[in-house]
Amino acid sequence: MDAVTLRAQSRLLVRELGMLDRQCGNLDITPVQAHALIELEDQPLSVNQLAARLKVDKSNASRTCATLLNAGLLTTQADPEDGRKQLSRLSEQGQALLGTLNQSLNQQVAHFMAQLDQDEIDSLAQSLQRYTKAIQANKQQEGYQLRLLTPLDNAAMAAVVRRVSDEHGLTADKGYGVSDPTLDALSEVYSAPGCAFWVVERDNRILGGGGIAALAGEEGVCELQKMYFLPELRGKGFARRIAATALKFARQQQYKACYLETTASLQAAINLYLGLGFVRIPHAMGQTGHDACEVRMLKTL
Repeated sequence: MDAVTLRAQSRLLVRELGMLDRQCGNLDITPVQAHALIELEDQPLSVNQLAARLKVDKSNASRTCATLLNAGLLTTQADPEDGRKQLSRLSEQGQALLGTLNQSLNQQVAHFMAQLDQDEIDSLAQSLQRYTKAIQANKQQEGYQLRLLTPLDNAAMAAVVRRVSDEHGLTADKGYGVSDPTLDALSEVYSAPGCAFWVVERDNRILGGGGIAALAGEEGVCELQKMYFLPELRGKGFARRIAATALKFARQQQYKACYLETTASLQAAINLYLGLGFVRIPHAMGQTGHDACEVRMLKTL
């Protein structure tokens, strides 16, 4: 699926769910007002807090609160931590309306789900979660550049590998990637056919990267390699983005499977790979030279 197709499917979904209507369900409230009631169910919020949760500007959140307050669906109280601010919360009438709304919409969605088998429901839930995370990650990645490695990046990327390896105790004498004799010449290694390496840059600094290359000793299999990220880059989704980019590249290169090796101390990385569809295998593949990496994983492409 490409961006044009996904946008078309998203538009259709929004229309089918009635998100363009002036009413939410059969109740006399708009979709934005319904979302506001849902966010205010658990705790009172200021206008700024509500705007942040709804991903709308402050003026939109303020108008929504004013409309709901005039309709008797909200009450206000002074913020105990800052008396200059007002917090909005559901009134009894608002709680009753939200209960009716939840019951109606839950029943509607249950009817939708009745059209799907359980494995389809599970797949849908997982896909929606991943798509939402991708949207959130994209916002966190603003100001960073993801690009292919160049010879000018060799020293900086090698320094990232050494720093991260030292952080996790992955010393060269134990046979980890930091011991590779080609570490200071990565651009030469990944300029070979069927290979590629991507780096993340911000303010002329290389903050991390990862690559893919043919797995020595295994026909038609590639290896995800040297995924290293400085602490300031972590949590922004770049590891998944580079891995996903590498897997797409691998398919274009006609690889049949992708292999990787890592260590149990990098649990966050293992979780990432599992989420991407890699599975653990009991034996090593190819000739990686990293005998200290006890976790081996494979993904069929």
